Amino acid sequence: MADSAQAPAAVRHAEETMGTVFSFDVRGGEPAAVRAALDEAVAGLHRVDEVFSTYREDSQISRLQRGELTVAQCDPEVAEVLELAAEAERLSGGWFSTSYQGRLDPTGIVKGWAVERAARRLADVPGVSGVNLNGGGDVQLLGSPGAQRPWRVGVADPLRPGGLAAVISAAGADELSVATSGTAERGAHIADPRTGRSAVTDLVAVTVVGPRLTWADCWATAAFAMGSREGLAWLESLPGVEALLITAGDEVRCTGGLAARLG
Repeated sequence: MADSAQAPAAVRHAEETMGTVFSFDVRGGEPAAVRAALDEAVAGLHRVDEVFSTYREDSQISRLQRGELTVAQCDPEVAEVLELAAEAERLSGGWFSTSYQGRLDPTGIVKGWAVERAARRLADVPGVSGVNLNGGGDVQLLGSPGAQRPWRVGVADPLRPGGLAAVISAAGADELSVATSGTAERGAHIADPRTGRSAVTDLVAVTVVGPRLTWADCWATAAFAMGSREGLAWLESLPGVEALLITAGDEVRCTGGLAARLG
């Protein structure tokens, strides 16, 4: 009975939008309040898809690209995301970009930002002790699932389908995110901002671990385009960030502090 008393109630949900599946795991809180917040978070994700999708001709991003809208005429979130993307481009020396083949395309930051925002909305519900929100393999963790129990995230092995390259533990961290960029799931979809074409790199996957998924998502994309040598050196320079890089030759390269997050 003691164990069950220590384990907060769990509310789980899976939602399909943005071309992927978002899996929610919320611990603690009054279930009705959690489900109400969950409904808001899910509606928010669908709204993000409506506003930012580059596949929808009527999305605000598509209309902005065509010059039919100004940023000021878009939802406030558009300006927020574009400002964050500009900061990511600056910090990555241009390796992260919202321009793809001459078109505005902020999708490299939108999903991570949307997942983090939704997770924080749920964490604000009174009594909630932990939130785990996985958006197509990119995860934002807040709090913990129970007393003395950290969240843990398996990192898929890109060269061995069904296998794990590592398990990341959020022990000791109130917030942690895990983001992976690579070719295993979606093929060659990451662009080299210098050429506008698919990045030519020795990497098959980059996993970045840091407090906020908004940035981890960007850093994984930028480091993948850089390649293993430059990408690893750059990731080492970022405070509070650890990473796991896997090359096409099955070499595994890690930042110096990653070992403390394995488990």
